[in-house]
Amino acid sequence: MHEEQANAMTPELSRITIVTETYAPEVNGVAHTLATLVTGMRARGIEVQIIRPRQNKHDHGDEYSLTLPGLPIPGYPELKFGLPYYRRVLSALQKFNPQAIYVATEGPLGWAACKAAEKLGTGVVSGFHTNFHQYGKHYRLGLIENLGYRYMRWFHNNTAATLVPTQAQADELNSHGFERVSVMARGVNSEQFSPEHRSQELRASWGVNDDTPVLLYVGRIAAEKNLQLVVRTYEELKNQDNSIRLVLVGDGPELESIRQRHPEIICAGIRRGEDLSRYYASGDIFLFPSLTDTFGNVVTEALASQLGVVSFDYAAAHEHTKDEDSAMLAPFGDEQAFIRAALSLSERPNLLKHIRKNARDIAQGISWDSIISEFLQQLTAAQKEVTSNGHYQATRSKSRVSVPQSGSL
Repeated sequence: MHEEQANAMTPELSRITIVTETYAPEVNGVAHTLATLVTGMRARGIEVQIIRPRQNKHDHGDEYSLTLPGLPIPGYPELKFGLPYYRRVLSALQKFNPQAIYVATEGPLGWAACKAAEKLGTGVVSGFHTNFHQYGKHYRLGLIENLGYRYMRWFHNNTAATLVPTQAQADELNSHGFERVSVMARGVNSEQFSPEHRSQELRASWGVNDDTPVLLYVGRIAAEKNLQLVVRTYEELKNQDNSIRLVLVGDGPELESIRQRHPEIICAGIRRGEDLSRYYASGDIFLFPSLTDTFGNVVTEALASQLGVVSFDYAAAHEHTKDEDSAMLAPFGDEQAFIRAALSLSERPNLLKHIRKNARDIAQGISWDSIISEFLQQLTAAQKEVTSNGHYQATRSKSRVSVPQSGSL
């Protein structure tokens, strides 16, 4: 769809509420996606209210935010687990009077927002951003381990629609009994992430020249991201070329053990803005080893930065690239194939050059503008459905859960 056509079809919405456990400046794919959507909607003159857990004791939000107390997510302490403050959420919604609500996360805060929206007769669209049901094995925690398909299906089927980033994710959810699942793709800012940000000074600080391949990983340094495969890949490539470097951008619970085992690995910590753009563009081969991401915004950012992406054949890489043409794709879960793919790029400079050129071309065709228009259309359809579609109303009424009556909620 051309951007002019997308804009012409944009529904007339002026007030939207987003409910989420995470938001900028927190660093993760959900926070990034939501911040991009909010920025785009506000640029169109739409008022956006954000309801989220408080990030720290000094975080009081602004006139368009309701920040509430939360608890640290086990294994992910930098993020907060929203609590079901039904009355405060209901009061905030009544005051703001949104035309539609987007619930991005499935925790108790999202549940409270859905119940408040039901009372107000406001349409709710939910987002399936994170495969939390797959995280339990990494943290040995019953709370997360039991947050499986049964609860997720119940939660999402009580909303007008569930948005997912890829068709493969939609097919999977449909096969598990999820209803009204729609695909809303992800975009990338090809000006922010661009090979023009490549820095010879930064590469020199890593001890490499133009002929030395630099492996790059950007994201959370945690077990659920399969970081052990990044390290194994680096070790295999280093056996072939001792000059190769690995740069890790991000933070997380696995970082210290990686530093202890491999002090030569460059651990850059969390990077933002232009600094992050420089790190992307100054690498050569981007490793995306995750088996749990629903999309992986870092993949499209790497494509825009003109890197040779190595990934399993799923999520963003499956959606946007072709094997040995614009990325190197290994069969899902085949770690030896993943390592071989990275080896091919390090040993075949002409293949790497070809893939990097095509990666940039693909990224330049992925625009956020039309995606924001599609998002607004989904929200408008939700509000129409909640008032006129008996099936949606019936689906909600089957699953009533009593609202907490505590005066503090």
